Amino acid sequence: MSDNTIQIGVFLFVTILIAFLTYLHCRGKGHSQANQTKEYFLAGGGLAWYFVAGSITLTNLSTDQLVGMNGNQMALLALWEFSAVVGLIVLAKVFLPIYYRFNCTTTTELLELRYHNKHIRAVISMLFFLGSALIFCPAVIYSGALFMQKMFNIDTQFVNISIGSSAFAIDLMIIYIALIFGIIGALYAIFGGLRAVAVSDTYSGVILLVMALVVVFLALQAVDFSFEGIPAERLTLIGDDDSPIPWHTLLTGMIFIQMFYWGTNQVITQRAMAAPNIKEAQKGVFAAAGIRILIVPAIIVIPGIVSYKLYGDIGDAAYGTIVGDLLPTYLSGVFAAAMAAAVLTTFNSNLNSATALYVCDVHQAYFNKKPNVPKLSGFVTALMTIVALILVVVYAQAESIINLIQQLYGLLSMPILSVFILGLAFKNVHATAGLFSVIFGVILYFLLSFEVSPFHAPFGLHYIHLMFITLISCVTLALLLNWILYGQAPKFEWVGENNNAESAKA
Repeated sequence: MSDNTIQIGVFLFVTILIAFLTYLHCRGKGHSQANQTKEYFLAGGGLAWYFVAGSITLTNLSTDQLVGMNGNQMALLALWEFSAVVGLIVLAKVFLPIYYRFNCTTTTELLELRYHNKHIRAVISMLFFLGSALIFCPAVIYSGALFMQKMFNIDTQFVNISIGSSAFAIDLMIIYIALIFGIIGALYAIFGGLRAVAVSDTYSGVILLVMALVVVFLALQAVDFSFEGIPAERLTLIGDDDSPIPWHTLLTGMIFIQMFYWGTNQVITQRAMAAPNIKEAQKGVFAAAGIRILIVPAIIVIPGIVSYKLYGDIGDAAYGTIVGDLLPTYLSGVFAAAMAAAVLTTFNSNLNSATALYVCDVHQAYFNKKPNVPKLSGFVTALMTIVALILVVVYAQAESIINLIQQLYGLLSMPILSVFILGLAFKNVHATAGLFSVIFGVILYFLLSFEVSPFHAPFGLHYIHLMFITLISCVTLALLLNWILYGQAPKFEWVGENNNAESAKA
């Protein structure tokens, strides 16, 4: 029996096993017709803390992280994970008590309660929706397809495509693998809902984390546990001005990026809002934070650093190459199955969360208060999958997938966070003032951070600094508009744990 046959056989066995265990756990659950929305998008409030932790971990940790961060081939990227712990603590202690008190299905539901306006909820929901549809979904299935191609040594098959004056080459094998991921992930999201997504996340997450640590060990063993010969700038955790994360960005935009991602992002918070109670949810979030401190930093940088010593600067191909070369055949099949599951769960988590935002915040508010949730969700999911597959072609041209994701999401993250900060910290802020500041923030960040703009990177500022500037500008503009146009003086009043729902709505 050939090595390739063993590898594929183990891959299929583990993949089917994860799906079977998920089916056994979810069988007979989630069929209540009383509240289809809660059942489909919050698993009926039935996720135990370990499923919350597992789903949060694997929703975030997928090929875009493992491939993209290792693709930078430097230790510095671990700072994203260390700072993420702060974001998780903020989620557990600040945001979750508020979401549970108001019995929210979506994070944006809180905005409607605070601003007394359904339109601001819908607009912010659609921005989140577009972020998942246009940024995360295509990035995840592209990076997953790239990893599988490198790991299974699938030959490339390039075709040249011309669009207007632009011409570029596309690897058809990447497209084919991405198509498989897209179809299977969509079916999972359509027929399983959040419960199936979270359970499969946890099962595959255990396998993925164990195998990722095995890869770290084998990578270190391959270089005799020595980083000799690797440039110092690839080993330091203190980035200079030309590095992907200059040290001073930790003092400005980095903390707010983490607050946005872990505290307000529906894809993450939806898992924490699906526990039976706030205590169970917080246990799950703290467990996810522990995993992020103890395991994740090592698995997202060490293989990349070692690959630099072994192969040189090979970018996003680093992780798939080192895994394919170092893992024994039988273990590579297990790891490929865990990675495939990670791709599918991150992809369908984004699908499920984006669909929740559309159904709860837009469709039910403006078109039909009591739609057939599974049927409507299936249609939206299918549409998002088609768009994501088309955009795989665009992401295939990226120099660094993780840096591209961070920069693109900056268009949305700080403007959206500004609305949450205003809503949670102030009374008497007009919703339209908040919306104007969001539009302003998207335009401002684009002008400051994208190379096509004549105002790109003023004073050489890093894009994380520009995120902080965007956030402050949005908050300031909203408060000024609120005072000048609407004659309302904002009153500081944090939605703290002692406020009841009625006082928060007032």
